[in-house]
Amino acid sequence: MKINEGRSSIQTARAQNDLIFALDIGTRSIIGLVGAVRDEKLQVLAIEKEEHSRRAMIDGQIEDIEQVAKVARHVKERLESKLGCTLSKVCVAAAGRALKTQKAFCELEFDKPQHVDEEIIGRLEAGALEKAEEAFAEEMDQSGKQFFLVGYTVIQYLLDNYPISDLRDHQGNRVSADVIATFLPSEVVESLYTTMAKIDLEVASLTLEPIAAINAAIPVNIRLLNLALVDIGAGTSDIAISKDGSIVGYTMATVAGDEITEALMKNYLVDFQTAEQMKMDIQSREEIEFTDILGLPHTVSNEEVRSCIGDAFKSLCKEIAEKILAVNGGAPSAVFLAGGGSKLADMRECMAKYLEMDENRVAIAGNNFSTNACSEEYDLNNPEYATPLGIAVSAGLNMINDSCHVMLNGKRSKLFRSGSLTVLDILMMNGYRSQDLLARSGRNTVIQLDGKRKVYHGTPGEPSKLQVNGADVKVSYVVHAGDQIHFVPALDGEDAKVALADVVEPGYESRTSVNGRMVPLDTILKTGDVVITGKDGQKEEKQQEEETVSSSDADYVSAAKEPPRQEPPKPVQAEKPKHQQRVQPSQVYKFTLNGESLLLVQKADNSPYFLMDLLEYSDIDMEKPDGVVQLRVNGRESSFQQELKSGDKVDIFLQKMDSTGEEEN
Repeated sequence: MKINEGRSSIQTARAQNDLIFALDIGTRSIIGLVGAVRDEKLQVLAIEKEEHSRRAMIDGQIEDIEQVAKVARHVKERLESKLGCTLSKVCVAAAGRALKTQKAFCELEFDKPQHVDEEIIGRLEAGALEKAEEAFAEEMDQSGKQFFLVGYTVIQYLLDNYPISDLRDHQGNRVSADVIATFLPSEVVESLYTTMAKIDLEVASLTLEPIAAINAAIPVNIRLLNLALVDIGAGTSDIAISKDGSIVGYTMATVAGDEITEALMKNYLVDFQTAEQMKMDIQSREEIEFTDILGLPHTVSNEEVRSCIGDAFKSLCKEIAEKILAVNGGAPSAVFLAGGGSKLADMRECMAKYLEMDENRVAIAGNNFSTNACSEEYDLNNPEYATPLGIAVSAGLNMINDSCHVMLNGKRSKLFRSGSLTVLDILMMNGYRSQDLLARSGRNTVIQLDGKRKVYHGTPGEPSKLQVNGADVKVSYVVHAGDQIHFVPALDGEDAKVALADVVEPGYESRTSVNGRMVPLDTILKTGDVVITGKDGQKEEKQQEEETVSSSDADYVSAAKEPPRQEPPKPVQAEKPKHQQRVQPSQVYKFTLNGESLLLVQKADNSPYFLMDLLEYSDIDMEKPDGVVQLRVNGRESSFQQELKSGDKVDIFLQKMDSTGEEEN
């Protein structure tokens, strides 16, 4: 690429905000790649790579989040420096360790010929996914492990029982789809998201490493053939199979390049980094020099090192071959080897032997990368680029199935599927807290004014707004593929702010004291302040009846919660505040909250009370709860959305957790 052309491409992509940033987080290294789609191809603009300084990942799984985040940040910053921009979104792929798959079939039938659009295809694929999840849940019910649906591929579409590669814009009476869904343990996916969040990156797309690699190495136009793609990394070997135009299966083997490295470590008493260097030297040097952990220098022949790793090498090839044969039901027509492990000497010959194939049918991947990607600056014909290129190509050329996505406030939500999900599940997965659902009134200011208790109320909060596809719903609403969620968090009310000037009647300013001291009239009063104005004529009312200052009947709540005074009431003089006289018995809800009586007046809009309405009376700091909030109504566990009726017994309390995260007795 000419310098001016390269700069122009980068500037154009930045201006249009269409840069695609892919991170391949491997066991041995992290590769970052940035590109932009031009003329239905990914134009690669920048590539950076950095190895882990220590073993922060095992078999493709993040073990040390901080260390992996540190290396990923270095790669990100170097790319940003090279491109002159800030990268905020990233496309990633999850490793296949503990990968499990489930096939499923779904069919839709219409009364008359129907035009097949995106909505119908989405319903069809979502239906197949739901069946896959149900079948998978039954199979894994006894494992006790939580799995997430992280990806799927369509094996085949049928239109009126006729196989077809793309249903879009066709017409028919019946459509169906076979899918293969992929599930990974929750910790595999969550550690990936956590690592990205630590370096201020939002995950824009998530796919599987074998799907990404095959999208780079085996273009759609040759998938009619029965082909296998093996991405041999340091910790895992990911395998994908194509046949009849589709990806029909994928799996992984927990053997890869590390097996060779560990064999060298044990035989020659060297550390991991030295063994890694020896493994690379096998391909280019006749004699290999190294220093063992005792500090002794050695020089050994290439032939001797090959003999040392022979058993581990054969075991690696044999296990990969067995996985291919099991998924494919026999040897494929051809095999493409990708990843750093594919560069090991004699890998092609050994794989062909265990698959009982001609050596010429086993090739190093890279020749087909040019089908979907291009670059004048970088040589993309490198098997190590299979996964990072595949991640970027999959996202940029819309090869990732989107039918199970859910939009939250106009953006694709972070979505870990594991059976049915509620709106609350989606909100919690995407950074919202239970406090965002609840509007808290501002704190009251309670003072003593000439012997009387006065309550100045904070403003009421604004409740949260929650809609799915334009209709108001509760947080318990079960979401479906393609749903559009609109959520506006609740806003807390403002605390009461009362100045001394607000409570003093004209003419008494000079004689008014606060807590026994003369203070300026603009002094803001605090709860517990005692204000004396010198109005001696009011002393006969020192029975300290409660008086609230508000224009709303809801203020009756504060009065109702205070225990009655023990002084005998005055027969005539002690009239109730006028606003309390307007409250009729039928307008009062009587609850028992944590063993104490609580009276609430009917809401202005006549709507019922919900459990969340009582949180502000529970004395729990919902912003920093010291434990897990437990909710019960009449002795039964309940949710925030539980509707209450007068007479209900409500318990809201904190369950403390010990240092291990278990509930304390």
